[in-house]
Amino acid sequence: MKRDERGGAASVGGLTGVTRGLWVEEPAVRYRLPDPVRTAAVRAVLVASVTLVEAMVALLATLADSWLAFPMVVAAIASTVGATWAVLDVWVTRQVWNQRHGVVSVPSSTARRLRRERRAARRAAREAQREEERAIRGAARRPGRAAPRARAGHRPRHAPHSPALR
Repeated sequence: MKRDERGGAASVGGLTGVTRGLWVEEPAVRYRLPDPVRTAAVRAVLVASVTLVEAMVALLATLADSWLAFPMVVAAIASTVGATWAVLDVWVTRQVWNQRHGVVSVPSSTARRLRRERRAARRAAREAQREEERAIRGAARRPGRAAPRARAGHRPRHAPHSPALR
């Protein structure tokens, strides 16, 4: 990029050509972590950095043949276990937060919308079927209307062929 294209280049007469502000807002590529997850992550970074410092001190004390070498090696091993625990804590905290608060991502929200539409369609179909059954039951219960009678000499469609019915 050339110096003049940046917009912040000084002109011949001084700083009169500056068109861009001091602070330029750019959209975030990723969203910010939730507070509990961020707290666990900061804790994990601090524990891991202390572990690295202890390991370095243990190495240097061992090379210097100091009496501090053995206690520092033991402390570094214990801190490694603690750092592993802290990293697992970040992972578990993130999973718990996602389950409790529900992360809306495009694929899952689309699937959720489709599921909601399917449920609504099934509910509407069940309601229509119930209404139809109510209408049939209501027609059968109405006074003054007799049930349809079989015509004389008419055999039901699925009746067995017997000489008595002919």
